[in-house]
Amino acid sequence: MLSKRKGQKGFTLIELMIVVVIIGILAALAIPRFMRATTKSKQSEAKMILKQAYVMQHAYRQEYDAYCCNGASATAGGSIPVLGIDISAGARYTYTIVADAITFTATAAGNLDDDATVDTWTITQVGTLTCTINDATS
Repeated sequence: MLSKRKGQKGFTLIELMIVVVIIGILAALAIPRFMRATTKSKQSEAKMILKQAYVMQHAYRQEYDAYCCNGASATAGGSIPVLGIDISAGARYTYTIVADAITFTATAAGNLDDDATVDTWTITQVGTLTCTINDATS
């Protein structure tokens, strides 16, 4: 086999290639997990705003005996003023509300990772928060 000359220091090409392969395997395992984790953290925006819409709809219904804002919609930097919901300028989702006197559904839809899948969350008058299309798993 190859032997090192006296006083010669350094790594062989085989040793360097093994290190590169190990780093490649670790990156292949870590990067998809990191992407899923960041997508899940982005989904917390939708959950928070939809829960706020749920609370504000019930407060409105206590006052006026009906849910409000049928067809209301808000995007980044917008608001649904009747309910007091302000959407931050950096929001990733578009929010819409469909309501009548006794029911409502608030929906959040947004593309979190620039693919064809649009992440969609809904909440209803009974407080059921559902992810109908999950962009974190696609």
